Order: sequence, then C-alpha cells, then structure tokens
Amino acid sequence: MRVLLIAVGRSRDRAIAELVERYARRCPWPFETLEVQPRGRVDPHKLAAEEARLLLAAVPEGAAIIALDEHGELQDSQTFAHRLGALRDQGRRCIAFLIGGADGHAPELLARADLKLAFGRMTWPHEMVRVLLAEQVYRATTILSGHPYHRG
Repeated sequence: MRVLLIAVGRSRDRAIAELVERYARRCPWPFETLEVQPRGRVDPHKLAAEEARLLLAAVPEGAAIIALDEHGELQDSQTFAHRLGALRDQGRRCIAFLIGGADGHAPELLARADLKLAFGRMTWPHEMVRVLLAEQVYRATTILSGHPYHRG
C-alpha cells in the first residue's frame, strides 16, 4: 500500500519536515509527501477550487482519497487502522491523504473523497497535521501487524 500525503503549500519548518520523515521512514508502506501550490495570483473566491484541482491532479488513478477536514469523521486509532486495512484488503494500491489550504477543501473535492477525516474539532496548523497524519499512518501499520507500539 502506497501512502501519499498531498498538501497545499510549502513546508518551511525543517523540524516539522523531519518529524514527518521520521514516521515515513518507520512506516513499512511507501510514504511520500507532495506539495502543491497555485501559481500567480488567484481570485480569492476561486482559490479553494484551484487548490482542489491541483490536489486531485496529484492523486494517482484508482487511489483512495481521504480528505482531512475539520467537519470529517472522528476516529480512534484502532478504527483508522482497520479502515486503512480494509482499503488495502480491497486491493487499493494507494491512499492519498489531502490537506487543503487555509480555507479548507472545495465542495467538489469533498464530494470525491472516500473518507472525510478530522483530527478533532480544534483547528490545527496544517504543518502539524502532516506530523499527526504521518504518526497515525505509522501507528495504523503497527496495529494491523500486531506490533506493540500501540498500547491503547
């Protein structure tokens, strides 16, 4: 199972990038981060739609799409792991996690998502969400394999 974390915006914080990379290296599934960003000036009323276009263009054909969204489902780590395991067992070769811009995801992107996932109702910095997601994907692989990392 290939994992793609596709985010709007460039990460400029080396400490954040190192944490994401730490969990990506631990993960037995190939884990890659892609960053997309609109070029030039974009009408603020059309920005979310442009970000959606860029995010969806980066998703490989046939990949499961999980949109990180403040209004998405709240799941515990076990449920999340079993959801990823079910996608793997259904023959999905790739899961694309999409992190939108400051205004969130456009409706057309949310309509395409296989799952809308929230990391709580609080607002998190988008770069921190990258770390939380990388850790939870790693944790999910340990749960699925019976590894003792997850003791919840």
